[in-house]
Amino acid sequence: MNQALPPARRPGHAADPMFPARWSPRAFADRTVSAEDIMVLLEAARFAPSASNHQPWRFVWSLRGDPGFAAIRDALVPFNADWAGKAAALIVVATKSTVTTKDGAEAPNHYAAFDAGAAWMSLALQAQVSGLVAHAMAGFDHAALALAVALPEGHALHAVVAVGHLGKVETLPEGLRARETPSPRLLLADLAVRGRF
Repeated sequence: MNQALPPARRPGHAADPMFPARWSPRAFADRTVSAEDIMVLLEAARFAPSASNHQPWRFVWSLRGDPGFAAIRDALVPFNADWAGKAAALIVVATKSTVTTKDGAEAPNHYAAFDAGAAWMSLALQAQVSGLVAHAMAGFDHAALALAVALPEGHALHAVVAVGHLGKVETLPEGLRARETPSPRLLLADLAVRGRF
């Protein structure tokens, strides 16, 4: 994790170094993590900001070697399954799609995905602080993953996060090795404007 950041990951303003240092590697070391390690990540996610405090994020997790891990891995597209299957844990990120109103009715939660993104980022930063790495992916078969985790009605799947210790690039297939570096970011001027678009 102490790898030197490429120029495209160096902030132009005084953001805390933890933000540009966070990235999503695919090479995982052949090391385990404990259930308590995962609880720490999920606890950080629990404290993410949430619209009207609805906290719609839901997580299903499994350690490598658990039957649930294999079921989640098998729902990934083959490209992701190949490298993510070497992670120490897989965490499914979902949301409850509705909120219960004051009169007991269920109404759509239009901010559920936004809130889940905040929870995922909290998890990812806690992984970094804990000496772990986390890589979220959207390449999965929705129907297969829903079945694998027994997704309840009224819930939506968003991502699967591979978690573990950073591994050596040489453990990846040849075609992925050159990509195993923190990816560049657009310039801030391309992303944010003052006043109006």
